[in-house]
Amino acid sequence: MVTPLAVVVVLIVGLVSWTLYQNNYDIREEKVMITGGSVPLPGVLALPEQGDGPFGLVVFVHGDGPIDATHETFYRPLWESFAKAGYASLSWDKPGVNGAPGNWLDQSMDDRAAETEAAIEWARGRSDIDPSRIGLWGASQAGWVMPKVVNLDPDVAFVIAVGTAINWLEQGEFNTIAELSERNASTDEFEKARVDRAKNLEQLARDASFGDLVASGEATDGLTEDRWNFIRKNYRSDARADLETVEVPVLLMLGVHDVNVDIADTERVYRELLDSPGQLVVKKYSDGTHSLVKKNLEDSELMSTLVAILAPRSLFVPGYLADQTAFLEGIHG
Repeated sequence: MVTPLAVVVVLIVGLVSWTLYQNNYDIREEKVMITGGSVPLPGVLALPEQGDGPFGLVVFVHGDGPIDATHETFYRPLWESFAKAGYASLSWDKPGVNGAPGNWLDQSMDDRAAETEAAIEWARGRSDIDPSRIGLWGASQAGWVMPKVVNLDPDVAFVIAVGTAINWLEQGEFNTIAELSERNASTDEFEKARVDRAKNLEQLARDASFGDLVASGEATDGLTEDRWNFIRKNYRSDARADLETVEVPVLLMLGVHDVNVDIADTERVYRELLDSPGQLVVKKYSDGTHSLVKKNLEDSELMSTLVAILAPRSLFVPGYLADQTAFLEGIHG
């Protein structure tokens, strides 16, 4: 006779086995130390499971925030999809994250581009990497970094841009309005956000320190001094001038439910500036958010956590991983 305890044990064992299976990826991860930049940065090189190479390489350029090399494992399904196309992936802890030296909030977009170029040069020194097949993957804030890297390095082979913005200030305004609209904010809340934004822009225009901002009585809304200084360095960022001279193949991936970036503006500018025949591929996903996670999952912290643990590849909208694999497979014939 099967007891209830035995049933529970079987279910637990099955669940554990399934979770381990779902979190086992067809890649080989190597911890590395990337040198050559302003500070050495610990990272991960994810190689295809089979073969000695040389492999193509996708260099990851993070979005905003204190992101570690694996983005808390969020990147691993992407690394696996790139490995299917014969590409390795390289990612690193942002300065100040996981004990890495430095502070990412001290960086300008030019600093981030120089850091990425140093990582590319480091990778070119490895015998298992094909220097003619090194390109960039980046999300959100990386939209201001990757075009700079391409212009620094004429040998960069491609760009995969996920939810990238064009203009820092326009993105901020769009994001504020979109988030307020999504939660059905009141007219008073919209007006307060407009006034607070205008006052902070005035402070930025006169390059006010954080101390000046606090002393003025303006709304800081949880800002730290480091964050304010990061904004001061970067709020003039606009991708247009750098995008104009990009000549490599670009895959632009956009989620229709993106509340961080005005995807219509991004698509329009990319199509306008990347106008060589066949240069730009645009993929839009009707159920996608800013990070191309399914909207119903992103809207539920419980569901997104469960799926991230039990079936992490299923976090993303259908086609997102496969479209990136296909793009890489098509670059070199």
